[in-house]
Amino acid sequence: MPEQDAVEVAVAPPPAADNSTGPPVEGQPPAQKPESHRVPIPKAVSPQPVPDGSNLKHPSLYFNMELSWIDFNWRVLHLALDERTPLLERVRFVAITASNLDEFVQKRVGGLKRQKAAGVRSLSPDGRTPTQQLNLLRQAIKTMHQTMTRTWEHTLKPAISRQANIHILDYDALNNTQKEGMHAYFRDQIYPILTPLTVDPGHPFPFISNLSLSLAIIMRHPTLGTTHFARLKVPPNHPRFLPVPDGSGRLPSHFLPIEQLIAHHVDELFPGLQIESVNPFRVTRNADIRRDEEEALDLLSMISEELRERRFASVVRLEVAHDMPQEECQLLMRELGLENADVYRVDGLLDLTGCFQIADLNLPDLKYPPWSPVIPDRLLNEGATKDTRDIFAIIRQGDILVHHPYESFTASVLQLIEEAAADPHVLAIKQTLYRTSAESPVVKALVQAAEQGKQVAVLVEVKARFDEANNIEWARMLENSGVHVAYGLVGLKTHTKATLIVRRESDGLKTYCHIGTGNYHPKTARLYTDLGLLTCNPELGHDIVNLFHYLTGYALNQQYKKVMVAPQNMRKTFNQLIDREIEMQQQHGNGRIIAKMNALDDVKIIRRLYQASQAGVKIDLIIRGHTRLRPGLPGYSDNIRIISILGRFLEHDRIYHFHNNGQPVTYIGSADWRGRNLDERVELIAPIEEPALQQRLIEILENALTDNRLAWDLAADGTYTLRCPTDPDDERDFHKILMKQAAKRTKKAIRL
Repeated sequence: MPEQDAVEVAVAPPPAADNSTGPPVEGQPPAQKPESHRVPIPKAVSPQPVPDGSNLKHPSLYFNMELSWIDFNWRVLHLALDERTPLLERVRFVAITASNLDEFVQKRVGGLKRQKAAGVRSLSPDGRTPTQQLNLLRQAIKTMHQTMTRTWEHTLKPAISRQANIHILDYDALNNTQKEGMHAYFRDQIYPILTPLTVDPGHPFPFISNLSLSLAIIMRHPTLGTTHFARLKVPPNHPRFLPVPDGSGRLPSHFLPIEQLIAHHVDELFPGLQIESVNPFRVTRNADIRRDEEEALDLLSMISEELRERRFASVVRLEVAHDMPQEECQLLMRELGLENADVYRVDGLLDLTGCFQIADLNLPDLKYPPWSPVIPDRLLNEGATKDTRDIFAIIRQGDILVHHPYESFTASVLQLIEEAAADPHVLAIKQTLYRTSAESPVVKALVQAAEQGKQVAVLVEVKARFDEANNIEWARMLENSGVHVAYGLVGLKTHTKATLIVRRESDGLKTYCHIGTGNYHPKTARLYTDLGLLTCNPELGHDIVNLFHYLTGYALNQQYKKVMVAPQNMRKTFNQLIDREIEMQQQHGNGRIIAKMNALDDVKIIRRLYQASQAGVKIDLIIRGHTRLRPGLPGYSDNIRIISILGRFLEHDRIYHFHNNGQPVTYIGSADWRGRNLDERVELIAPIEEPALQQRLIEILENALTDNRLAWDLAADGTYTLRCPTDPDDERDFHKILMKQAAKRTKKAIRL
């Protein structure tokens, strides 16, 4: 059945207090106007009604994961549609939506096409075949693509012109002086590096690289009357939007898409031929490359080969200009092995990820107010006294919880690693690296430590999607510096975020650990919300030592005292924790679970949560992205509420809180409740046991649940409803609240 139902996403309050399964805090979000900020956006998911007496395996109890992801990306795009978002941030969210969609098509659409080609007949948990899912997805993606392009072309581009005097011009809008200047730029900077590739009996159709922007050119021989085709790749080493000089010497205020400049001078590449048409196009290739890793003796070389294979992987999407002639489009489809359903005609700019360049313009009045992460209060006075002479002395006084980007990654996690690298008492440093940045200070510190003779071991995950090439490069550099490098476990992706430091002290060897929810990446630590624990707890240290022995030494049967490690004991432990809340509800009537994560798709966990809801356990889930779980279904999930929070920061931290009859247990870590996290990856979840730190995590959850500016409530039919306060003075913006709290903690520590 069609699932791209048009619905209006209204701004409305969460459920009334008497029906609420909300958090154990005083009050609810302030009353809100359903009529405010109504923005019509489509809804991809449309689940079937639940037949009476259905068991917990019935497909109607689950959202389709792929379509749920589409609805997540609609919420991202909504930030570009919402006039309350600063203008250049709206442009950035268009670019983010486009980037997200590119990745989704590569991974998920590419994977479904492979399943269809292989004749896979197994059904998704919501009861659909790969072919059915593909059909639904294609229409959903096209609707999103059209809205995204229309938003840029007809709303944001004119607004930038009006409000910022920044003009994104078409070539025909240039005056003669500007055209002359841009022609000179073309001849000097672009013409020498262009490589036209013609197609004829002696020249086969050229390879079109993934996500590259190209021009399809049709030419005619003036005397022979023959028609010829050529492909011209737009060079990616130039800005997408070229500054148009105005002769004033001021910062540029006029920009021209590079493909338009090339298209208007393409005749200079084919002297003697008549140019019939020039049209931009773009291909997306499958990134769902799968291998039998058991057959790969050398994991690193396997991944290197996979990168080459992905480059040559089959095409799964073709984007073309809306007015490309049908014959030309058919030629591309035939050569690329595509069908009509794979073609996206775009009435506007192709590849809106180029809008990042515009969003990055230095116009602070059109962006979010700047935020500088504060130094965690415990670390403010490092070096001031004997008890705070170094970060190790401070950690010995008690665990430290850091929350990025509210608190500084540089002044906490990076500080720990850099001090460990330089400290003569440190004997060993072990770390997992899933993703990190170019010129990473983390990598530099590890190299420094190895050069000083410390034992340094790094688990580099070379299977981090789309970062494989970067990680291989870092791994080889580390090896050349004397670092012991492991490349992950065969059959498992290592997604754990952990650092272990072994230090010689007066009473013997002592372990210091960082356990986090995010990557060791200074840049993303300013954009992603992530938590980290700095600790010298000996039991946690014991567990992390064993974890690294497992990662580097194939020690399969490690025992852990405190932490959950996937795939060994994480699923079992989470099941026990959920079951215990069912027992607490039956015995005391106070079963309670709050969990915050990126996505939820593990069917077994969902069934467990349905069972807990049926037993009366109150469950709040804060899920940024997609979910298969349908909240609020009578008889199944009456007691489950789901919200999604999207705003200036990307919600990335994972928190799991269980009430446990007033003796709460609270965890942070790297894993979502997804099948891949629980069964196919090495993941780490650690308890936060110090009461003050545990209470801080509970307050973070409570602030998320009472947000009325960034939060969306999910209904049983898949509709997301954006909250909005009636009175701006009553606004509770989750991100603003945490920024204010971080600044307040730092100011208080300075006064002390």
